[in-house]
Amino acid sequence: MSNASPKVCVVDYGIGNVFSVCNAVEKAGADVTLTRDPKTLLAADRLILPGVGAFKRAMEALTDLGLADVLSRYRETERPFLGICIGMQVMMDLSEEFGSHKGLGYVPGRAQRIDTGADQDMRVPHIAWASLDAPAGQDAGALWADTPLRAFTPGQESVYFVHSFHCQPDNREDIIAVAHYEGQSLTAAVRHGNTFGVQFHPERSGKVGQTFIKSFVSA
Repeated sequence: MSNASPKVCVVDYGIGNVFSVCNAVEKAGADVTLTRDPKTLLAADRLILPGVGAFKRAMEALTDLGLADVLSRYRETERPFLGICIGMQVMMDLSEEFGSHKGLGYVPGRAQRIDTGADQDMRVPHIAWASLDAPAGQDAGALWADTPLRAFTPGQESVYFVHSFHCQPDNREDIIAVAHYEGQSLTAAVRHGNTFGVQFHPERSGKVGQTFIKSFVSA
């Protein structure tokens, strides 16, 4: 990429903390545009799909606005793509939230409710600051080296989570980071080719989240 500021588009589909995300991207030194215009989205150097709320509503919005096809065309260019929270979950094949709902299918697998098992004291949604670790048996240094997590130290910096569902990729190698909650290992970040997803909210995670955003837009 040239010395010009990277052009980053944040997808405007009525879902997510879009202005907070845009502010974080701008602070990271990028040229940010909040848009749903197909031509503008397809011309971006980086694309971010934010999201909060329900999976079904997010997918309906993307479909009704004709953006699902646009996002798929963007991914085919192999430029970096980031999904945040629900924006990450809709990248899966499907979600089990209030029934079975089809996703964008970028990462084989599904979004499943956090399993409380027999633990009556375990609270869902998971609303907490938590540190990130590599999946069990994986070396974070090698796993995160060419991802936006490359500046993170496993088990150190904390990021903000608020969610009831988490992603379960079919290929466990697609999971690049986890967060621990009440003895469970929850999927915190995924990678599949040029596509990244994070369950946490970098735009609400202070300096640590800003570091993540800067790593994404400058990679």
